[in-house]
Amino acid sequence: MPRDIADDDTGPIRRVPAESARRPAPPRDSPPTPPPRAPRRRPSGQPPRVTDPAERAAHRSGPAERARPAVPPPAGGGTRRRRAEPPSAPEPPSAPEPPEPPRPTEAATGHGHGPVPPASRRVRRLLAALLAPFAAAMVVGVVVLYPWGAPEPTSATPSGTPVHGVVTGVTAGPCLSPGGVRVGEPAPGTDEACRHVEVRLTDGAAPGTTLRKIVPVEPSTPRFTVGDEVVLSYFGADPANPDSYQLNDFQRGLPLAALAVLFAAAVLALGRWRGLMALVALGLSFVVLVLFVFPAILAGENPLLVAIAGAGVIMFVALYSTHGLSARTSVAVLGTMVSLTLIGGISALFSATAALTGLDEDTATLIAALGHGVDSRGLLLAGVVIGALGVLDDVTVTQASAVWELRRANPALRWRELYGAALRIGRDHVGSAVNTLVMAYAGAALPVLLLATLSGVGLSTVLTSQDIAQEIVRTLAGSIGIIAAVPITTLLAALVATREEPDGALSPASPRTG
Repeated sequence: MPRDIADDDTGPIRRVPAESARRPAPPRDSPPTPPPRAPRRRPSGQPPRVTDPAERAAHRSGPAERARPAVPPPAGGGTRRRRAEPPSAPEPPSAPEPPEPPRPTEAATGHGHGPVPPASRRVRRLLAALLAPFAAAMVVGVVVLYPWGAPEPTSATPSGTPVHGVVTGVTAGPCLSPGGVRVGEPAPGTDEACRHVEVRLTDGAAPGTTLRKIVPVEPSTPRFTVGDEVVLSYFGADPANPDSYQLNDFQRGLPLAALAVLFAAAVLALGRWRGLMALVALGLSFVVLVLFVFPAILAGENPLLVAIAGAGVIMFVALYSTHGLSARTSVAVLGTMVSLTLIGGISALFSATAALTGLDEDTATLIAALGHGVDSRGLLLAGVVIGALGVLDDVTVTQASAVWELRRANPALRWRELYGAALRIGRDHVGSAVNTLVMAYAGAALPVLLLATLSGVGLSTVLTSQDIAQEIVRTLAGSIGIIAAVPITTLLAALVATREEPDGALSPASPRTG
């Protein structure tokens, strides 16, 4: 038997066969190899048990030979015949693990706020073909209805120039102006039926001048106290004469500014960059109202057409600036535009059949200030369209985002299945949205509702009166538009989403980690 190379300190070195050196590593999915068992400890002083014949021969030899324990000979030689182990069946190679899908970020959830993957060319062409007619009609409406070159409208009833002042004194006294003559005896208890309010002017034609105004004590007149900051109307003539002024109201600039700052801070704290874009969109909406809607209606244009055109501009500016240029935003714009048109048609039809004139107290005051006629029923319809725009935006954006998220979660859904799943989500949203609109109109018309309740003429008579009936038409027409916006937007979103390649789809077999 050939002798292995050995070292006196480390003992014999056993050669490793080439087959063992080239043995492949176990697959990743195989169970871990158990650790080797520790050798059993023998009592001190007891010689080790020798079982191998070669070791027995070395044990019977001299001390130098016993110092080097023998080891089994390498494969292919030696006196010990080892029992051949049965070859184990080769394990099938494990399939490669699929790559983990990208985790959805905050921008891909919720209302779709944030950047989304760009739409394919096919989807962009489809959306452009659907949006082009509405955009063209909106542009034509703005150009045609805007009062180009018309003079700036002025009020036929003078309202005076606003002047600010501070109340310096309030006393009770008769309702008789200085220099006036009382005829007959005053009624009992009317000697001090008025308040004499002294006001020091802080700006205007005579700042620093103190005026005394007589204010009757009535339920409809405000109560002024010392230190109140008030607003007066100056009608010209002598700026030092109290008769040239009229005490109107309180100054509310500072509290309203503080509330606006608090509102903006809350929006920015929660929405951050998206909240900033929402505030920008809100400002642009007011710009559209002030620069287009108000001048066009005051110039005598049809209020309903002006409201639809203005609402279209507000919708395009607000949605795209807040939610970004994406396919889901375009679908929300389409659904909002179709629903607004439906609301305008329904409100026009039922306001005509119900013979609603729109002539309430505010409208009568407006007509008197204009000095010419105005379409009062059109003003009613314009209020319905503009009032429903904010709720429609929320509904359409939510439905479009729901469709895209369902498509992303399961790309195998066809448009009918996608439509049905998203419509079930929309049913939950409709109830709260309709209730929001009803409560908003009921809160705005609360004094009218209370007055009608006190009339005692019966419920049917109250509901069919002019003031209450127009609020009913506003509420129901807007609610029908909100209800119709859910299936319309969901259908458009399902048709468009199924024609777009899903980005980062989540497979049911690939769980998300982290």
